[in-house]
Amino acid sequence: MPSLPRQPTVFLASGFAAKYRLGGGNFSVPLQWALALQRLGRDFVWLELLPATRDPAADRACIHTFRDRLRQHGLERHYCLLYQDPADDAHDFAAMKCHGLGRREIEDRLAGPNVLLNLSYSIHPPFLERFERRLLCDLDPSEIAFWMGRVEMGQSHHHEFWTIGLNRHSPDCLTPDNGLDWKTFFPLVDTRLNAAWPRPRAGRFTTIGQWYWANNIEVDGVFPDLSKGAKFERFLDLPRLVPEARMELAMNLGPGNPVRARLEGLGWHMAEPHEVASSPAAYRRYLRGALAEFTVIKGVDCVWRTGWVSDRAAAFLATGRPVITEDAAVGRYLPAESGFLEIRTLEEAREAMERVLRDWPALSRQARVCAEECFEGTRTLARML
Repeated sequence: MPSLPRQPTVFLASGFAAKYRLGGGNFSVPLQWALALQRLGRDFVWLELLPATRDPAADRACIHTFRDRLRQHGLERHYCLLYQDPADDAHDFAAMKCHGLGRREIEDRLAGPNVLLNLSYSIHPPFLERFERRLLCDLDPSEIAFWMGRVEMGQSHHHEFWTIGLNRHSPDCLTPDNGLDWKTFFPLVDTRLNAAWPRPRAGRFTTIGQWYWANNIEVDGVFPDLSKGAKFERFLDLPRLVPEARMELAMNLGPGNPVRARLEGLGWHMAEPHEVASSPAAYRRYLRGALAEFTVIKGVDCVWRTGWVSDRAAAFLATGRPVITEDAAVGRYLPAESGFLEIRTLEEAREAMERVLRDWPALSRQARVCAEECFEGTRTLARML
C-alpha cells in the first residue's frame, strides 16, 4: 500500500515580535496565527527573525523573553528564533544562529513539502527562495502597497499575495495594486484565548498604540502627518460631550510630554502602554477591562478606503467589546449586527459612545459572534492552506 503524502510543514515568519520585549499586543499578532495552526493540527514552525543590535545584553533578553512567552502558550516545540549578527537586509540562513529548533530540524522540514506564511515580508532572499510555496501576508495594506511601487517589498519572490485590506477589489478603493493578484483575509484572532468576558465595572473606552508615526507615505505630492496624534485632533472634545464615559489612551506619551498634559487637560486619562500591555497576558487583561475600543486609524486607509481593520479590533470583538473606529470601508464586509461601529465625525463618535453605554449587552453579543464568524484564525488559515 502506498504511503500517504507527507503533510507540508507550515513556516510562520515574523520579524517584529521578539525585538519588542514590552509589546504584548505586538507579540499577540503572530501568536494568533501560531495558535490557529496548532488547533488545526498542522506541523508548523514559528520563524522569528531577530537582527542584532549594538547591545548584546538586550538582544539576549529579547531571546529569553520570546522563549518564555512561547512556553507560556504551549509553543516551545514549535519555534526557531533566527539571530542575525550582523543585521542585514539580505537573509542568509547559514549565517544565522538558531534558538529553539536547531538548524538540522529546520533543514529537514525545508527538504520536504512546506509553505511559508511571510508576515509583512519578514523573511528576505536568499533564505526566502528555499521555501516551496511562499505567501506574502500583508498586515498594513496602505504602507506596503505604497512602497511596493518604489522598492522591493517581496513582490518578486512570492507565489501568492494576501492582504487584510478587505476592500481591495472595490471600485472605491484607491490602494495601488502594483499588478499583483491580491486575495483578502480577516485579521486572525484565537477566540479561545480571547474569550468573551463580562461587562467591566468602569465605563472605559480605550485603545493602545503609537501616538507618533513617521510621515513616509506621499499623498498628492506631499508627505502629510498621518499619525494617530494628528487623526485624534477632531475627536479630542469627546470627554466633555460624553462625561459618563471614561476616555483613556494607552499611548507612548510619557510624563512631562506637553501633549500628554494637553490631553489630560481635556479630560482624557492616560495609561502607560509598557505597563498595561507589557506582555500578551497583560494586553488581554487590559482589553477585557475596557467597555469598548475607541480609536482612529493612522495612515491613509480611510482616504484610500482600503478596508483595513486591526488585529487589536478583532481581539476586542472576541472579548465581547464593541469597537468604535473611523470608517475605512470595513463595515460592508461584516454582519449587519457586528458590534463594529464606524464613524467619520465628532458627532458620530458621540452617538456611537452613547449607544454603547445604552445598548452594551446587545452590542457585546454581536461583537463576539462577529469575531467567531469572521476573525476566527482557524477559518482563515484553513482557507489559505
